[in-house]
Amino acid sequence: MPIEINPKISGGKPVIKGTRITVEFILELLANGWSYEEILENYPQLKRKDILEAISYAADIIKEEKLYPIPKKKYEVHS
Repeated sequence: MPIEINPKISGGKPVIKGTRITVEFILELLANGWSYEEILENYPQLKRKDILEAISYAADIIKEEKLYPIPKKKYEVHS
């Protein structure tokens, strides 16, 4: 897996191994409508498989996330 977590690189955020490009940054580009081709053109150190690994890593993190509902207040104050 080309994802690396190193406290000395990008504050310990997951990055594509051998770069300082974070998984978070790749996901933001995709969320903002960038195509794979645009990302690869602007960041030639990346490969298509790196983008796919970033997506896969994020999916794995979400699968492991635990959700805890916020308890409702016993009363609500209305103005």
